[in-house]
Amino acid sequence: MSTDYLKRILTARVYDVAIESPLDTAAQVSGRIGNTVLLKREDTQPVFSFKLRGAYNKMASLTAAERKRGVIAASAGNHAQGVALSARRMGCRAVIVMPETSPQVKIDAVRALGGEVVLAGDSYTDAFDHAMELQKREKLVFVHPFDDPEVIAGQGTIAMEILRQHPDPIEAIFVPVGGGGLLAGVAAYVKQLRPEIKVIGVQSEDSCAMTRSVKAGRRLRLNDVGLFADGTAVKYVGAETFRLAKEYVDDFILVDTDAICAAIKDVFQDTRSVVEPAGALSLAGAKRYAAQNKLKGKTLVAITSGANMNFDRLRLVAERADVGEAREAVFALTIPEQRGSFRRLCEAVGRRNVTEFNYRISDAEQAHVFVGLQIRSEAEIEKLAAGFRRKGFDTLDLTGNEMAKTHLRYMVGGKSALAQHEMLFRFEFPERPGALMTFLASMSPEWNISLFHYRNQGDDYGRILVGIQVPPSDKKAFKAFLDGLGYPYWNESDNPAYSLFL
Repeated sequence: MSTDYLKRILTARVYDVAIESPLDTAAQVSGRIGNTVLLKREDTQPVFSFKLRGAYNKMASLTAAERKRGVIAASAGNHAQGVALSARRMGCRAVIVMPETSPQVKIDAVRALGGEVVLAGDSYTDAFDHAMELQKREKLVFVHPFDDPEVIAGQGTIAMEILRQHPDPIEAIFVPVGGGGLLAGVAAYVKQLRPEIKVIGVQSEDSCAMTRSVKAGRRLRLNDVGLFADGTAVKYVGAETFRLAKEYVDDFILVDTDAICAAIKDVFQDTRSVVEPAGALSLAGAKRYAAQNKLKGKTLVAITSGANMNFDRLRLVAERADVGEAREAVFALTIPEQRGSFRRLCEAVGRRNVTEFNYRISDAEQAHVFVGLQIRSEAEIEKLAAGFRRKGFDTLDLTGNEMAKTHLRYMVGGKSALAQHEMLFRFEFPERPGALMTFLASMSPEWNISLFHYRNQGDDYGRILVGIQVPPSDKKAFKAFLDGLGYPYWNESDNPAYSLFL
């Protein structure tokens, strides 16, 4: 069966529609982790995904009568585009069942290629079940996204290209895994020709059906899967892909959403291309594997499998990338609610770059401050926490707290009975390390800070919102203080949103 796959891959008909994608060096990532990282750029395919290979190879094997009946596929988006493009090229009907959670960019792309889109369910497995019903009713030919020898062979051509493009030693090839078609094709080819190369499957922690199935020795059906990496959100892997993975794959590695976001940022910095979450899985896995195994001087290949990214999702990617790369630590600090506390906190932070600073007066005795700080490595987190505690501040590390990172950082605020004589101001200042702390240190201790919000947005200018308690008798002195700061400012005390929410 294995030699059969070798022949299938070598004779696969993919280049009618697919390109031989580049194998690019990721220079910045390579330098940072001390290994040569090569990106197999399947995100550069005509439909921005490797799925075109397997879809076309399968459809090229159909008889004229089967094509005349038309085809149906279930897909989260990338396989759908491959089938739709192949069907248009071959002049046959294509019905595509996609989960309702599919990114709009993928739905629009399938329709643009002439596919008839049907939305059903929340995951690939839900869409698959609905596609099976439609197939029987309309007598269509089903083109499976992964559990089909022709599809597996089409995806295996990626391994053929990698070994031809890089004949020198390779430590490991990292493959994103959903249903397992790409993993099975790559492993079946590599292990026949270069068995010393490790083939490692990479999955997100909340969509790891293949990892759990191989570990259990049988296919397991997950009740739910995470949808961030929608291209690999599969509840139940294929029988044939499972068989090949169990036989040939050396290892699996799991990564979380933060690590995927960091990998998307890495790919962008090295290539100026934005890959989708599933497309960054392999690089996230390669980085984690290299760190866990203390690899140095090795060559690692990561398959960037797709670039069908919903633009709206970029805001989450940017928000979480620094945490995933261990470049941001997030803390809740408790300080005394008294004059001078903010200044002492500034001294504790020092010249370190602040990524976030949120506070709202809520207690007469204690102030709770949400702080994000830029770090260089995970090892700094505990050192920072210890430093804050030595200064007498109760410290809670929230860096790994999902609720805090997703929700609480946006919810620090609300109305306060303690905020008498409060005035609200917006300020702008040049964004550079230490600038926020310089601003805070310049604030006069005569007036109490009752609200503070800042988030580093990557702009040239930092923007902060400050509530300051100024007695009416101090208005003139306060105006002189504002003018002396040297920062542009806007009085927002009459803003209706402030009245409603703060």
